[in-house]
Amino acid sequence: MLFDMDGTLVDSEKVWTIALYELADKLGGRLSDRARADMVGTNMSRSMVILHEDLGLPLDDTTGSVGWLEDRMGELFAEGLVWKPGARDLLTAVRDAGVPAALVTATRRRLVEKALTTIGRDFFTAVVCGDDIPETKPDPAPYRHAAQLLGADPAHCVAIEDSPTGLASARGAGCVVLGVPSEVDLSGIAGVTLVDSLTEVDVDYLRRLATTR
Repeated sequence: MLFDMDGTLVDSEKVWTIALYELADKLGGRLSDRARADMVGTNMSRSMVILHEDLGLPLDDTTGSVGWLEDRMGELFAEGLVWKPGARDLLTAVRDAGVPAALVTATRRRLVEKALTTIGRDFFTAVVCGDDIPETKPDPAPYRHAAQLLGADPAHCVAIEDSPTGLASARGAGCVVLGVPSEVDLSGIAGVTLVDSLTEVDVDYLRRLATTR
């Protein structure tokens, strides 16, 4: 099992929105809804390029924005994160069934370590963060790397994602892909099974999904 984090396991996309609007205000502008939607599922560096483009700011140096956002998100993550419906129960069921699981996120490790205080490190055999390897979502590399760390063929892994960027990464890696919409509409994306919530999913459901591709 391969799990995305933001918007899939925890309702942290709303936390990102708070910090992103604060940053835009600090930079003297207002983030558009379109730009915010385009950021979902991307890594921090790409998100800062989108933000600077949206505000009409120079693109040659987004380092300061990345640093400010990472510090602010660290503060917000430390205050605690809210589980997405059904996420904790599913992680518990997967662990209890003895199914190896990895966390695969575009978020940097510094913030993921804070989030894991809420989520629980013991659910995951491996964790792949946005700054662990050169390529990030939508490139297939993060999911391929996670499967390799689990000693599994990606074709035998189910990946759960909430964004088009993440779905593209998982599909490109050859995983069986389950989409759970959060902040962005996922309808119309080929090769993806959709559910409204992880409350609809259990281990038996995932096993059937993995064997009926």
